[in-house]
Amino acid sequence: MSAPADRGTISRLLRDIHSLDEVDTDRRNQLFSAVYDELRAMARQLMRDEKAGHTLQPTALVHETFIRLVEQDGATWESRAHFFGIAARAMRQILVDHAREKAAGKRGGGLTRVSLSEAEGSEPPQAWEVLSLHGALDKLARQDARMARIAEMRIFGGLTGEETAHVLRVSPRTVDGDWSVARLWLSRELGAA
Repeated sequence: MSAPADRGTISRLLRDIHSLDEVDTDRRNQLFSAVYDELRAMARQLMRDEKAGHTLQPTALVHETFIRLVEQDGATWESRAHFFGIAARAMRQILVDHAREKAAGKRGGGLTRVSLSEAEGSEPPQAWEVLSLHGALDKLARQDARMARIAEMRIFGGLTGEETAHVLRVSPRTVDGDWSVARLWLSRELGAA
């Protein structure tokens, strides 16, 4: 799209969007331009191993995510990391909804099962079954909500440990420890499914 916006510019635009009584189309467009490349990279990583001809494309996922985020009543974002943490959750829900629609059409829905990546916070898994991962994250959330939120931000949002710590207001060390346990727990849970 355009040259990437710096973190401060994105944070300022995020605060400005919700400090206005009515959404300013110019500021919304500036925000979209500023976050588009990062949202697109998140979507591309999440969908990189989908079959050609998949009905939901990364660009559509980015647009739907952005619309859901800026049209939420009363939504405010403290920072760029906070915004991308919420974007990760929105992308997860969009992908789950899409997978449910596909699976409803035929048994199994043509989904492929694979394991979580062991890479320390660098990339989301290379491929995974959205519905199984969603179920596993929900089950983890019932046992440890913070651990599930950390996993969601790392897997779906591609946030670093420090960014995740900032969003959750915990130390990076806490995030690292919870992320290690969450990866092991999810690997075991998805392996048993």
